[in-house]
Formats: sequence, C-alpha cells, structure tokens
Amino acid sequence: MTIADNLEHLHQQIHQACRRANRSDSEVALMAVSKVHPAEAILEAYAAGQRLFGENRVQEFQEKSQHLVTLNDAEFHLIGPLQSNKTTRAAELFHAIDAVDSLKIAQRLDAAAKALGKTLPILVEVKLSHEESKHGLAPEELPTLLAEIESLESVQTVGLMTVPPWSDDAEFARPYFRDLRKLRDQSLASFPKLTQLSMGMSNDFQVAIEEGSTCVRIGTSIFGKRIMASAG
Repeated sequence: MTIADNLEHLHQQIHQACRRANRSDSEVALMAVSKVHPAEAILEAYAAGQRLFGENRVQEFQEKSQHLVTLNDAEFHLIGPLQSNKTTRAAELFHAIDAVDSLKIAQRLDAAAKALGKTLPILVEVKLSHEESKHGLAPEELPTLLAEIESLESVQTVGLMTVPPWSDDAEFARPYFRDLRKLRDQSLASFPKLTQLSMGMSNDFQVAIEEGSTCVRIGTSIFGKRIMASAG
C-alpha cells in the first residue's frame, strides 16, 4: 500500500464514521502526523493531496522544513509538548500550536507571534487520564487558563485537544472523547471561538468522529511504522 492508497482508505473510513454520526465529511480534518518520518514521506503525501500535517518536535521539523519550502499551501501544526525555550522558533515554523497547557507557554508564544506580526491559533491540551506520561491541563483549570489567554493579543485559542490512554479497543477511548466535547460545549458561551476538537488517532479515530472530533491525527495508518530517529 502506498501513502496515496492509505490516504484514500482513510478518507473512506472518515466518510463512513461521519455517516454514522450524521455529520458532513467537511466537518472533520485529516491531519497526517509526519513526526519521525522523513521529508520525502511528507512530499509523497502532499502529492496525493494531503495538506495538513502534524509534527511533534521543533528541532526535527526545523531540519525537515528546508526540504519542504515549495509546499506553499501545506499547513504544519506542532502537536507535541513545547518547551518554553523553543517557543520563538515554534512560532516561526508552525501555522498553529496544538498542545498548549500553561499560561507561561501561551505568553511566550504570544510575544513571539507579535514580533512576527502574526496571529497564532492554538489548542489547549486537556489531560483527562491519570497516566503520568500524558501532558495537558487538568479539566478544572481550563476556565481560568482560557480567560487568561483571552487577554493576549497575538494568540487565539480555537479549540481543545486530548490524548486518551492507548488501547486495542477503540471503545475504551469514547468516554475521554465525550468528556472533552462536554468541556468544549460548556466553554462555548464564554469563548465562542473554541470550536475545534482535536482527538482521535489511528486506533480510535472513528469513535472520536462519532463523539464530535473536528480533526483526527493519523500517523501509522498513513506512513507506516516510524523509520526516522527522533530529534530533540
């Protein structure tokens, strides 16, 4: 199976999940998670029509980006945790930051975006599991952080994201997706731009779509297993 074949198959699966949920396909974006895959894989996906990509590490994407300069209409999001000392470079490299979980990071991104003369869309990552390895903000802290970010000039919170515990059973993730949607819905009255829900990966994205995801993050099912050493 080529990357183009994989993408076509995924779009069919997204369509089926949208039909079950009585949603339009246009409501769900497919993000190709290209972290730890070479620039050549991104170029192959782009040639097959893919335009939205997710990367996990600033330095890794900085190295790959020099091979992607011709992809003028492609969009790259940072989906992994961001260290404060890399916020300036992240604001330069990425179209959006999808894993903000503190005011400090938001403030540093705001300063960097302001210096660049751009408005940077961000998602707040919410931790809904008790796994120590997971990143994100506690749900009860979300209203305060959203209010604090609202006062910043050059970043704009447009949605929430979460990563549930991994399981072979996609249904295991459903309560986590449902909880994130509830948090989003409860916040909409005060923060009407908070429309996006980034949730669902290769093993559970159809359940995520059924629960309201507006962006599914798919890596393995597009690119196969990771073949590139991770950069810092």
